[in-house]
Amino acid sequence: MAARALSGPEQADDLPDGLLVADRDARVVVFNTAAERMTGIAAAAALGCDFRDVLPLHDAEGRDWWKCLAPYDGLPTRTRHPERSLFLPGGTELLVTAGYRRGDGGRVERFSVCMRDAQRRARQERDRADLVSTVAHELRSPLTSVKGFTATLLAKWHRFNDDQKRVMLETVNADADRVTRLITELLDVSRIEAGRLEMRRQVVDLPDEVRKVIAGRVAAGDAEDRFRFEVRGALPEMWLDPDKMDQILGNLVENAVRHGAGTVTIVVEPDAHKEGAAVSVRDEGEGIPPEAVQRVFRQFWRGPGGNRRGGTGLGLYIVKGLVEAHGGAITVRRAPGGGAEFRFTVPAGAPDHAS
Repeated sequence: MAARALSGPEQADDLPDGLLVADRDARVVVFNTAAERMTGIAAAAALGCDFRDVLPLHDAEGRDWWKCLAPYDGLPTRTRHPERSLFLPGGTELLVTAGYRRGDGGRVERFSVCMRDAQRRARQERDRADLVSTVAHELRSPLTSVKGFTATLLAKWHRFNDDQKRVMLETVNADADRVTRLITELLDVSRIEAGRLEMRRQVVDLPDEVRKVIAGRVAAGDAEDRFRFEVRGALPEMWLDPDKMDQILGNLVENAVRHGAGTVTIVVEPDAHKEGAAVSVRDEGEGIPPEAVQRVFRQFWRGPGGNRRGGTGLGLYIVKGLVEAHGGAITVRRAPGGGAEFRFTVPAGAPDHAS
């Protein structure tokens, strides 16, 4: 039925995937615009020709795929072929699926071939490989430290004084926290990509959450005068996930401290429609180059200089996912003081049981 509905060129050209349809004589009757773009073959040159000549696909071992498949001579019970990676003579890789419409006696009336560009799939696989590589790199250092200090303490406990033992145990504790943070980030990435973030909304005092984040930074050793906090106007009752808001604010403030300079300013105010809140986090550093703005919220973005010691490069990607899970949005631009300004908005929301 799909082949019947899409047999016209206008309907076929609306499809985002490449489509080739051959008739009972293996002659091409449909060759849509997406197929032209992917193969570089004009529809006028394809129509009426044997589809095997128009689309000479080979597998990774160089075998002629149509000879292996024998679509018009094979088993009459076949209805479709699952997606697989195949290649045109010039090396272009396509993700190909195929299906049959059969008449009396199982004879092939229509043979339809759908094609997708394999570049996006290849990029996704590279991203996964990058993620595995990043995880391995980030885990190796703290785990080596934990293992080394633990083994040393077990083997030579009585040779160290209390101060030396304390330093070693503090290092182990800090490295264990680093591993825990990384695992949490990876779980967040997985949930964001799968659309499975769980929201546990409750009334949140957003200014108070900002004060807690700043107090935590100061307790960790940052100068108190490094931060400036402003609340502009009354906010509506905000139903948010407090843990995720702490994570959003903590990541943005840490990003400003680590990659920015000067005073870090956090502003909380009602959004433009008075139906939620807007939070801005600004620094006075060099800012983000205009050409990098579109990449800021991608995985593994590390800011100017690309210093691997600055973290995994997943923080801002996670921030964007958490903000959007609240129904909000986040942008980045040049701050009034010359640095970067990250601004996100979140709607007031509603309790989980009411949504």
